[in-house]
Amino acid sequence: MTKTARVQLGLRNEDLRLSAPFRISGHVFEVSPVTLVTLQKNGRVGRGEAAGVYYTRDTPALMLLMIEKLRDVLERGIGRQELRTLLPSGGARNAVDCALWELEAAIAGVPAWELAKMERPKPLLTTFTVGADDPGVMAERARAYTHARAIKLKLTGEADLDIARLRAVRAARPEVWIGVDANQGYVPDTLSQLLPVLVDEGVSLLEQPCRRGFEAELDGVDRAVPIAADESILDLDELEERAHWFDVVNIKLDKCGGLTEGLMMARRARELGKRVMVGNMVGTSLAMAPAFLLGQFCDIVDLDGPLFLDHDRKPGVVYADGHVDCPDSVWGTPDAVIA
Repeated sequence: MTKTARVQLGLRNEDLRLSAPFRISGHVFEVSPVTLVTLQKNGRVGRGEAAGVYYTRDTPALMLLMIEKLRDVLERGIGRQELRTLLPSGGARNAVDCALWELEAAIAGVPAWELAKMERPKPLLTTFTVGADDPGVMAERARAYTHARAIKLKLTGEADLDIARLRAVRAARPEVWIGVDANQGYVPDTLSQLLPVLVDEGVSLLEQPCRRGFEAELDGVDRAVPIAADESILDLDELEERAHWFDVVNIKLDKCGGLTEGLMMARRARELGKRVMVGNMVGTSLAMAPAFLLGQFCDIVDLDGPLFLDHDRKPGVVYADGHVDCPDSVWGTPDAVIA
C-alpha cells in the first residue's frame, strides 16, 4: 500500500523595513514584522505571509508559536475549513490559509482564482495612503501620487489639525476620491467637529472613527459620509454582531484569518446590505495577492502596502494608472517558487 506523502512545513519570521516612518493615530511604524509559511507536498509549494493585528497583540512572534504547535497536524495534511476550527481568526491562520490555497492550486494545476470559481481577476482601482503628518507635508505626498485616482488620509483624532490636513490635501488634489481613516482616534465631541468638514470637502468615506468596543457612540451620527468598520470588525462572528453600526466593512485577511473567511465575510456583508472594502496591514506582494482576489468582490480597495517598504518580493504586484494588478506569477499558480 502506497504511503501518502506528508506535507513539509516551513516557518520563519522576517522584519520588513519601511522606507520611511508611517504615522497613524497612536502609533508610528518603522518596521513591519511578518510570519512566512511554506507548505510543500510532492514537489508543489504553497506560501502565505501575514503581519498579524497589532492592536490585538497578534504579533508574528506569537503567530509563529501558534503555528509551530500545529506542526504535526499541518504536516499530516488538513483542509482550509478544518484549519478554521484549529486556529482563531488572526495572522497565524491567515498565513497558513493562504499557503493552503496556493498548495491546493498547485496540486490541481490551476490558478487560485480558478480554484475559487472566479472569473479571471481584473486590475482594481486602489487607494494610496498618506500617513498623518503636518498638513503641508501631507499635501506634498498627495501630489506625489501623480497617478492616484483615490487617496486615503490617516487622521489622529486631533480635530483642528485633522481638518487642516484634509483641507490641505483637498486643495492639492481637488479631483481625486478621498477617504479618511481615523484609526479609533475620535470621540463624540471631536467627531461632531469633523463631520461637517468631511461633507464640505467631498470626502467619500470615514473609516473607524470610534474606539473598538465603543461602537454605540455612532448611534444617531449623521451618515452623510459612509462610515466603515476596520478595528471594530475582525471576523465573521464580529460582522454578525456589529455590522448594524456601519455602512462599509473593511475586510483584512490578517484580521479574519485568511482568504477563506474573507470570501465568506464579503458574501455575508452583501447579504446584510453593507458595502465591502478590502485592506491590508502592510506587507509584500505575497500578502497583497490573496487580498487582490478578495478585492474582485469589493467596492473599495486599499492594497498599497508594498509601496511603503524598502524592498518588495519579486515578482510583485503592479501599480499603474491608479490601479493595482496582480499577475498570476506572484502567488497562487502551479509553478510557485519559494522566495
